[in-house]
Amino acid sequence: MSVFPKGFLWGGAIAANQAEGAWQTDGKGPSISDVTPHGLGGEIDKKPIPGKYYPNHEAIDFYHRYQGDLQYMQEMGFNCFRTSIAWSRIFPDGEEAEPNEAGLKYYDDLFTTMHKLGMEPVVTISTTRPRWRCTISTAAGPTAT
Repeated sequence: MSVFPKGFLWGGAIAANQAEGAWQTDGKGPSISDVTPHGLGGEIDKKPIPGKYYPNHEAIDFYHRYQGDLQYMQEMGFNCFRTSIAWSRIFPDGEEAEPNEAGLKYYDDLFTTMHKLGMEPVVTISTTRPRWRCTISTAAGPTAT
């Protein structure tokens, strides 16, 4: 078989917390990824430590570069792209009555660009909760909730 069957989804994927960067841009709230210098499952700092490297702070800066990245994907023949929505970009503190409009606009623009390039969005939600809501103290130390 030399061609994919009709309806076959050919594309790529990223996770918002690993690729977007822009960790303090347009009202995004903090997430556990913002204080995890070695990826989820590694050490977790109570807050970002000046001078310490946190990979997701810049990541691949998909937040500012998605248009060019999606153009490259279109040139590779992708007809879909899986991405996640960073909950902390939509609800920065996790308890707002109204969503962050700048966060909504970013995702609306991202999905509009995908459609213009002939790519179907495949969407998940990244719910790495704000740091102060992620742990509880126990006698054995912090535990994820």
